[in-house]
Amino acid sequence: MQLLLYQFLSQLNRMVLPQFSRRSDLTQLKKWEQALVGWKMWVTYRYLDTKNQR
Repeated sequence: MQLLLYQFLSQLNRMVLPQFSRRSDLTQLKKWEQALVGWKMWVTYRYLDTKNQR
């Protein structure tokens, strides 16, 4: 159940949220952009953790 939730959130992040990996310096991001990067990282880590628990 959790795997499907995090998989859905991960796909939604890829479709809706912008990609910041193309920027050369992530320290120059605004606060809201840093929050989005943190959200994307959190979802990715949770997805990988639940995937590896199986």
